[in-house]
Amino acid sequence: MFKDKGSRFIGLAYQVKSEAEVKEILADIKKKYYDATHHCYAYYIGHIGSPSTRMNDDGEPSGTAGKPIYGQILSFGLKNILVVVIRYFGGTKLGVSGLINAYKETAKTTLSNAKIEERKIKDVYTIEFEYPLMNNAMQVLKNEAIEIKNTSYNGNNVIITFEVAWAKKDEIMEQFRNIHGIKQTYIATV
Repeated sequence: MFKDKGSRFIGLAYQVKSEAEVKEILADIKKKYYDATHHCYAYYIGHIGSPSTRMNDDGEPSGTAGKPIYGQILSFGLKNILVVVIRYFGGTKLGVSGLINAYKETAKTTLSNAKIEERKIKDVYTIEFEYPLMNNAMQVLKNEAIEIKNTSYNGNNVIITFEVAWAKKDEIMEQFRNIHGIKQTYIATV
């Protein structure tokens, strides 16, 4: 919590994976803190390539709430996060610089006190090949950057679904490309 000239600012942080999840959390916050003057927020969802981001000032002067909150998300280097700062107006206007400082400090304190989980980005792939290539495929799949999720058999064909650490995926997939007869398919980034 942050206080300035009678106004109270409450910061909340949530791990999120989709915009639908953000909308649900915001609806719950607005119900719980229905008497608050403003519910400002920023989020960053996604991985390398095409993240989804948004900043919202919720009636505060443009750029005084969502942008400083978002700046703290970037400053902490976080992804898949929603930060909400709730303001209860105290009767005295803070001015543009006062608002920017209040939202920035509340977000900073919230993130400093949050339990932050570090997760490695992984790509999910399937490989499909005929059974005689099993030893060749398993030599590559033994790599510590790979986690096999599922193995299935369709007659003489083997289908293996696995996750590979994003930092190692190019090297691993190149090894599979060098084995004639292995078909590889990208599924998702998690």
